[in-house]
This record gives sequence, structure tokens and C-alpha cells, in this order.
Amino acid sequence: MVGRNFLDHPDRDEFDVLAPRSSELDLRDFDAVQAYLKKHQPDMVIHAAGKVGGIQANMREPVGFLMDNLDMGRNIVWASCQAGINRLINLGSSCMYPRNQSEPLREEMVLKGELEPTNEGYALAKVVTARLCEYIVRENENYQYKTLIPCNIYGRYDKFDPAHSHLVPAIIHKVFQAKHDGRQTVEIWGNGTARREFMYASDLADAMIRAIKAFDSLPSMMNIGLGHDYTINEYYQAVADVLGYKGGFTHDLSKPVGVVRKLVSTERQQAWGWKVSHDLREGIAETYSYYLKEHQQ
Repeated sequence: MVGRNFLDHPDRDEFDVLAPRSSELDLRDFDAVQAYLKKHQPDMVIHAAGKVGGIQANMREPVGFLMDNLDMGRNIVWASCQAGINRLINLGSSCMYPRNQSEPLREEMVLKGELEPTNEGYALAKVVTARLCEYIVRENENYQYKTLIPCNIYGRYDKFDPAHSHLVPAIIHKVFQAKHDGRQTVEIWGNGTARREFMYASDLADAMIRAIKAFDSLPSMMNIGLGHDYTINEYYQAVADVLGYKGGFTHDLSKPVGVVRKLVSTERQQAWGWKVSHDLREGIAETYSYYLKEHQQ
């Protein structure tokens, strides 16, 4: 999703972009990654690949989420270093931060507390990759390997299958099905008061484009986010409003809800001079349009 939204950005044509799919280049294969970089010698690498999913997928497949993401991260970062590529942007995740923090998550808080158990494997892989970038720079200042830490994202090219989806696409799918089937209620996991920060994916792509253009001023580690969050209940209501669903909601208090709050600090981002351009309902409306076109034909 991140890569495809990047390729859709109107300023993408300013660059010659190599964007191999996993069928062309398996990042879990170090020799293949090393050979690819040696052949093409890019000026910069952006690591935006990953095995991703929501709570259900992370709980069901912790080994895969740890191993695949760890292999991808260490391989692309270390192969870039070995190839002499001195500029790299690594995409981390806000799950790198300690669980159950009520205040906004600042970049220096990574590894300062226990990770959320429901996606610990994924988080560990992201932390290790970010630390590897830091260590390479520490050993050789000619390398500038920087990490962007986006909040949760949603948007075009998202996964809408409930077995693999994150919160917002899952809600779009559930509410659409309820409206289509004429059901009067939609079930919400937990009491709906947990707070989440979801950014429209094209906004992240815009931040990435600016990171390329203003690479020298980019901090070594920086959050990319909205600077505010919403409750789960508010996400459901926003989707219902956009889709025109008139039914109500019920809560299954037996289901896991993950962390109570996960809001990233945007102080460094603001100082760097960037902010999102889509509000919640605009992002949901564009995502819903994509969902109807690609998944409801």
C-alpha cells in the first residue's frame, strides 16, 4: 500500500524509480537483494516493504511477522551499505513504541518500555531495522540512513479481507456488508473507547516525497502523523456517515482491543515543516471509492 501510493504521487515522475514487486525481488533473500543493488546502483533506497496485518493476523502468525520483516529489513539495509549506497529512508511503525502510553509518543521513547503483545513480533523486527540504520551511521558518518515512523495508515490498495485488514478498511467492509444486507447493527470489538491515529496513505506518500527532496534536513528518526487521534467508536461513526449507513452498533467486550491509545508526537514533523492534507472523512470517502471499484465489481 505504501509503495503504490508513493508511485501514484504527482511528483513521483521527478525521479527514476525502481519498484520491484516481491515476485521480482524477494527481500528475504540476501544474495538476491545484493545482486539487485549491485546491478542497478540506485542513489537512494526507500524500504517500504513488509508483511503487515491487523490484530487477528499478528496474533495468528507471530513467527511470520517477526521473521519476514526482520529478514526484509536487515537484508535491504545491510545490502545497501555493502553496495556503498549512502542515503536510505527506512519506514518504521508506531508499534515500535511502548504500550499503554497516554501521552504522545516521542521518537526517543523507542525501547523505553514493554511492547504491545498482540503485534510484538512485527514491532521487534521494525525496532531492529531502525537500530541497524542508526548503528551504520554511528560507525560511518558518510552514510545517512534515516527512519520515518508513520502512525497507522489506510487508503487505496489497502487490504479489506477481515482476516488480514487493519481497523479502517475492516470497518469499511463491515459497514458496507451491513448496509448491503439490511442489518440493523454492526459489532465493534471492545467498548470502542480505545483511541487510534490513522493517516490516509497518500499523505504518507507526500511526506516521503518531501523526505527525498529535503533529505539533508530530515531528522535521523521522525514520526509522521496527524497529531490527533479518534476513538474506535468515532471511526465507526465516520464510516457510517460516509457510507450512509443508518443502523446502530453493538460492542463485544470479550474481544481484544490492543493498546488503549497510540498517538505519535508530531513536534519534529512540525519543525520540519510538513502536515497532512486529508481529514478523516475525505480519506474514508476516497478509500471507499477504491473499495467499491476494486472489491465490489
